[in-house]
Amino acid sequence: MRLPLPRPRSLAGQLFAMQAVLIAVVVVGYALFSYISDRGQAQAAAGRQARAVALAIADSPSVAEAVRTPDPSALLQPYAVRVMQDTDVDFVTIMNPRGIRWTHPDPKQIGHPFQGHIDRAQRGGTFTETYTGTLGPSVRAVTPIKDGERVVGLVSAGIKVEEISKRAREQLAALTGVAAGALLLGAVGTYVINARLRRHTHGMNADELSRMHDYHQAALHAVREGLLMLDGQYRVALINDGGRELLGVTGDVVGASVAELGLPSQLTGALLASEPRVDEVHLAAERVLVVNTSPVSGGERRGTVVTLRDVTELQSLTGELNSERGFSQALRSQAHEAANRLHTVVSLIELGRAEEAVDFATAELELAQALTDQVVAAVGEPVLAALLLGKTAQANERGVELVVSQESRLDDGLLPPSLPARDLVTILGNLVDNAVDAAQGAVPSRVAVAAYTERVGTGTAGAETLGAQGAAGGPGTAKGGGSELVLRVSDTGAGVDPAHADLVFERGYSTKPADEGGRGLGLALVRQAVRRHGGTLSVTDAEGGGARFEARLPLGSAGDDTATPTTPTGGPEDGGAA
Repeated sequence: MRLPLPRPRSLAGQLFAMQAVLIAVVVVGYALFSYISDRGQAQAAAGRQARAVALAIADSPSVAEAVRTPDPSALLQPYAVRVMQDTDVDFVTIMNPRGIRWTHPDPKQIGHPFQGHIDRAQRGGTFTETYTGTLGPSVRAVTPIKDGERVVGLVSAGIKVEEISKRAREQLAALTGVAAGALLLGAVGTYVINARLRRHTHGMNADELSRMHDYHQAALHAVREGLLMLDGQYRVALINDGGRELLGVTGDVVGASVAELGLPSQLTGALLASEPRVDEVHLAAERVLVVNTSPVSGGERRGTVVTLRDVTELQSLTGELNSERGFSQALRSQAHEAANRLHTVVSLIELGRAEEAVDFATAELELAQALTDQVVAAVGEPVLAALLLGKTAQANERGVELVVSQESRLDDGLLPPSLPARDLVTILGNLVDNAVDAAQGAVPSRVAVAAYTERVGTGTAGAETLGAQGAAGGPGTAKGGGSELVLRVSDTGAGVDPAHADLVFERGYSTKPADEGGRGLGLALVRQAVRRHGGTLSVTDAEGGGARFEARLPLGSAGDDTATPTTPTGGPEDGGAA
């Protein structure tokens, strides 16, 4: 049966109890060792003192003369008493060579045999021993009194063991006092230190801290959001699995500076900022992140807690929603225009001009159908075709002419599954929106779009577009290396300063006035999507002024794909009006 012994609940209490016991054991052990050592030293000192007294008495001339008298006790007893008082010994016994006492602290013992060993002294030697006599246990020395070479008497001087123990106890009492003071001082110091530790651990014991650590580790690696903790020198103190994935870092980065992680400059700046950041959108290598930072302070800066959320999908959906919103606005505008045209047709009929009404309606239908046929013929990919039709309507509403270059050729089913339509909408949609914004108000206000595929290593002038017939392996197949998708958008705006050619793709950079939602995200998303698929993105001056943005996305090995060579009839600024 186990006894219910009380145990300290907190870790600090356990440490205090352990240290108090340790100090007590050390003090008691040292006290015991000191007692035994001091007792042994006291016995040795008592033996030396008794031996010195005995030898001094044996060598005294007055003692040698008294031994020769008929009654030695009459002279030696008072002498022995004075010696005991002066030398602080417990007894001095002078006896004849046979061991019969002439002196004794108790006069009644005079004339009786000495209790102890005297044989070695009778042979002329001096020795020390511990023996129990009439006064109890004592440390005594026995030495002969000689007249020349003849032993004429014996002297024994001794100190009682009880007196020796008393001296040792006095030393032990002093040592115990010092030890008690040291124990008290150690206990107070331990209590103060452990009280501080108890505050830091919030009164939790070892089991609670261990359990808390297990929960912490489980939660840290279970959450999908990224968690990053920086110390006061902006070094990584902790990062969870989600944070590694979202930031795209690998290896052991704990202890590394934020500046050494290879993150985009704006994201690095947000992590190094001393003020809190709330729901800031930043671009990582392949993701759109919402960053929140909160400094950890307790009288001084201790570090920063950073949370990261992946909103790449949300940003893509937001972009698609904006495109859909633009489509709906364009449709409403077209519906308004259609209503105006319908009223015109009705009015012509009411005026009796039916033939003119038919001609007017037919011309409008032919124009709309021609626009659709031109876009679909050039871009058979349904998502991109729908995007270009919608963007054409939006551009027309803003007074900008959008044209699809005659070199464009992108048949349905040509793009691989590794290049999703959502990313193409992000790339081409943002490039077109940016071009329309730049061309609006310019003379002429025009945007040209080209979309085609070409073999790796060929230039624009010799582009080889991959058509459906080539994909099926029909005649004219040109087998070879890989191919890439080219998306080129040109405008007639003010163009891009060559000194800012790299900055236009940075998050937050824009030459346009900031609106409520902010600027400078579209081209950054384009660059992110292009990089995600291993492509390249560039900006140059367009022919006739303005800027030309070109994205090239690898499509992998061409394999059995065929290439239908086409000779472009003009640059991207040429071609039919869309």
